[in-house]
Amino acid sequence: MTAAPSGAPRPGRPVRGSSSGRPLMAALDLFGRRWVLRVIWELREEALGFRPLQARCDGMSSSVLHQRLTELQESLLVERDAAGAYRLTKLGDDARDELRGLVRWSERWASALEEDARDEDAAGER
Repeated sequence: MTAAPSGAPRPGRPVRGSSSGRPLMAALDLFGRRWVLRVIWELREEALGFRPLQARCDGMSSSVLHQRLTELQESLLVERDAAGAYRLTKLGDDARDELRGLVRWSERWASALEEDARDEDAAGER
């Protein structure tokens, strides 16, 4: 059973950047929320209780962590195990895996921008 909606982005509902709530835009809205990616990162290998997760997230406020965990649970990316610890669901694992591709792309993008800046600097010196 899921909690009452807290405002977590959902496909089919208006979200930041999309009045139609396209699935990709809803996902970008969710992943763009402060601390969401960090929570997913910290849960990548093991389930964690609230306080250990908070400590790994550089001591973010308990209210923000609670809100993000609620949103991630509503989004079916995080669940609580029998001991009450938080862990990624299968969908959460899938999201983590897909985000790795975005990380690789972002590194290529950063390199291309750096190379372009070097080329512009070299052209300006001529």
